[in-house]
Amino acid sequence: MSGPVPMALGPFKFKAHGLGFTEMERKLDATWAELETAGRLNALQWTGPTSEVITIKGVAFPAEFGGEGTLNGIKMSARLGVPQILLSGGGRIYGLHAIEGVDEEGAYYDRKGAPARVGYSLKLRKIGFGFSLLSLLRGL
Repeated sequence: MSGPVPMALGPFKFKAHGLGFTEMERKLDATWAELETAGRLNALQWTGPTSEVITIKGVAFPAEFGGEGTLNGIKMSARLGVPQILLSGGGRIYGLHAIEGVDEEGAYYDRKGAPARVGYSLKLRKIGFGFSLLSLLRGL
């Protein structure tokens, strides 16, 4: 079955009929250094972002719509340490991400031991590069 793809992690597509996702959470951490000052509140100096983590949660119904192969591919990519680019179906580029974790929960098992429903959660951490675009342009 083909249809709209609201999100893709490299070659792995999230879609309603297959590996669907229900939630996406983004967390950006940035640090500020506290500088002591005399006679007033301490000053803060921004030192930059430290990490950006995306958590994607969803559910698949392998017997009805598939999706198990896609989830297995994501797990293999995590095992091999292969970063993937995260893209939305609308063209938004979230950047290159390391797959730090895959949680999986099966339910409603059939006689063969296959789950009818698989809930999952992916933890993705954006990969930082040792340079910024501005520093790259300064070197020209």
